[in-house]
Formats: sequence, structure tokens, C-alpha cells
Amino acid sequence: MEAGHVWTFLTNHAHVLICLSKDPSMRLRDVAERVGITERAVQRIVHDLHEDGYIQVEKDGRRNHYVIDVRKKLRHPLEREHSVGELLTLAPRAGAAE
Repeated sequence: MEAGHVWTFLTNHAHVLICLSKDPSMRLRDVAERVGITERAVQRIVHDLHEDGYIQVEKDGRRNHYVIDVRKKLRHPLEREHSVGELLTLAPRAGAAE
């Protein structure tokens, strides 16, 4: 692989979902740091996920709590037979070695 060329199997949308599944009250700033993208990019992704019904945003005082609809189907034609919940089962649980 050429120097400086980095890629991953999962999209940033998937990475954000994984972070929020591990900690539904995680601050978007912390999600951005974990995923390696800007906070603004995370805000756009959360907006996308909310608009399409993949997550609900609940206010908890000054913080947000994110509820993921694990029954929703994945979007790509190659994956649309699988649910978000199935995707999330592939991610290591909180506290597991990463």
C-alpha cells in the first residue's frame, strides 16, 4: 500500500453508528475524535441518520441521547437484506480490546 493512502471497510456513517451504539450519550466532539473526522462532519452524518429514521435524538438536559433503530435495513443494494443491528453485532463491545 502506498504511503499516506489509508482506507477502511466501513463508512464514516457506520463508524458514527458504532460509536453511538457503544455510548448513546457520547458527545459529537468525542465521536469526531474517535472516528477521525471533524465535528461538523459528524453533525452532518447524525442529521442524515436522523432524517432517514436510523436514529432518534432525545434531549437529556443539556446533552443528547441517541436511540438507534436496529431493525432498519442497510441502504446499499448488496447489503439491504441485513439490518443495522446485524452491522452493530460486528463491532466490538464497549470495554473490549479494539
